[in-house]
Amino acid sequence: MNPSPWSRLDLNLFRVFEAVHEHGGISGAARHLHLSQPAVSHALARLRRIWGDPLFVRQGNRMVPTELTRRVIKEVRAHLRGLQDCLAQAETFDPRTLDITLRLGMRDVMEAITLPPLMAHLADTAPGVRLASVRVPRGDLERLLILGEVDLVIDRQRRVAGRIKGEHLADEALAVVARRGHPALLKGLDVSAYFQQGHVMVSMQPDQADPLQAVWGALGQGERRITLRCQHYFAAAHVVAASDALLTLPRTYAERLCEALPVVMLELPVALPPLGIWMYWHTDRDGDPVHRWMRDSVSRGARQAMHALHGLR
Repeated sequence: MNPSPWSRLDLNLFRVFEAVHEHGGISGAARHLHLSQPAVSHALARLRRIWGDPLFVRQGNRMVPTELTRRVIKEVRAHLRGLQDCLAQAETFDPRTLDITLRLGMRDVMEAITLPPLMAHLADTAPGVRLASVRVPRGDLERLLILGEVDLVIDRQRRVAGRIKGEHLADEALAVVARRGHPALLKGLDVSAYFQQGHVMVSMQPDQADPLQAVWGALGQGERRITLRCQHYFAAAHVVAASDALLTLPRTYAERLCEALPVVMLELPVALPPLGIWMYWHTDRDGDPVHRWMRDSVSRGARQAMHALHGLR
């Protein structure tokens, strides 16, 4: 009797199956799984023979699931997640033995707030762990997490797809930074004085609209006079320190800038709800004990930094 093809089944084939479905093609699945494209193609061919179904058909640049794939993908994912959770529960590790590079997506504001306490924590608990902070355009957050090009992203609250998870880290208010001795602000900063001054706006997109324009419009103030657009808050603060322009930014980072530069922080003369700061990751990493430890470490570092600064107010 010939052995059943199921007796030779490699469970890793189902990881390939799920990855091709998730990423819409061979190349995306290969990047996610850290395999070569021929290896993914070979695994998919084995599953096609076993199931007697093409599983995916090419339409343009994407691999579109067949009816069989659409019927079984949910159950395959559930079983893979169950196996992953079982292995994660059985696996233990010592952070001191780790020798890896973790990639965090964050902007310069969160670098200044989060990285100092996080690096101190890693020096004590996981000296072999290296961090790489990369700038993630907000439109690419989901794609880069799905492709595994970043491990975590820390950013303001945003809508994400079902396979991207998020954890709230802190709430952050906005404040204004101006140079010390600014002649127009000796009596404080009211709405009129705020709109009479020029402003520096931080944006990676040269044509981006003022993100707070809806607020200004509701006040009947029209538009702020943007005299400079630049890419980083630290550079913007240097410009403010040497001019009469104002910079509006998250309060925690404003406090850090006041320690480093000849600038002062003022209350934004408009009541705004705080910005939510969140951490995002892909659900595929939920059961990975190293990733879970990393999320806990990043969360602890961010909260410690925010609470320490808030406690000084």
